[in-house]
Amino acid sequence: MTYRTVIDQHPAHRDDISDLVTRRPLPGPTLPHLDPFLFLNHHGPQFYPPHNAGLPFGPHPHRGFETVTFILDGELAHHDSGNHESVIHAGGVQWMTAGSGLVHSELSPQSFKNSGGRLEILQLWINLPARLKMTTPAYTGLQREDIAHVRSEGVCVGVVSGMYESVQGALRSLTDVCMLTVDLASGATIDLPAPVGHTVFCYMVKGQAQAAGTTLLEHHLVQLSDDGDQLRITAETATTLLYGHAAPFKEAIVSYGPFVMNTREEIQQAIEDYQNGRF
Repeated sequence: MTYRTVIDQHPAHRDDISDLVTRRPLPGPTLPHLDPFLFLNHHGPQFYPPHNAGLPFGPHPHRGFETVTFILDGELAHHDSGNHESVIHAGGVQWMTAGSGLVHSELSPQSFKNSGGRLEILQLWINLPARLKMTTPAYTGLQREDIAHVRSEGVCVGVVSGMYESVQGALRSLTDVCMLTVDLASGATIDLPAPVGHTVFCYMVKGQAQAAGTTLLEHHLVQLSDDGDQLRITAETATTLLYGHAAPFKEAIVSYGPFVMNTREEIQQAIEDYQNGRF
């Protein structure tokens, strides 16, 4: 067993959407992507008063990748052109495979708009390889109780996909992506899997921690060397991480707004297909 070291930390830049507090560590000026991880928005944490307008994400298209949405606080209503519909509450996760094309909405349910409350949401985009870009769209919504949690002293790991400590995640990723949520009490230590050759995704949602002699900072994406098969993290304060790993595709990435493909011609085709109602 060897432990990975830290190359760099990339701060999340503020890019608020209307009254929604939004931070984005990926893509950033020093890191355009972390193959196969493309994009992360961190919305909140913030408090919405009663009789609010809710989230602003009305119908919009995607093609060529997957979106994974973690509802840390509050609730989120999903509807898409594949007739998938759900309301996911705090601690739940939505995993949507846009594949060949979906139009979806992510809005606040009427109950949240009426009553208000705390809201914090992470949305991660994960690329699909060329062979799966046009796969059949799919959606799974999980409540907190649908997700296995592995607990030890000062540690709670939510196993969303992949394997952790012999526990299989509730979701089976098309590309064997492992995604975990990790909560650590101050002083707690955890060894997280980091298979050789895999890209590791590690975002400090909250708190401060140590890894390989480096202080990991809140609202930073941690870029790691491929020099070990584990990552040891010790929390200096109460800490929440979004953590994952996956094999990189090492393919061309061409993106245009909500479409991520391998060539400009495929992007143009995506635009035409969307405009002609083929999603």
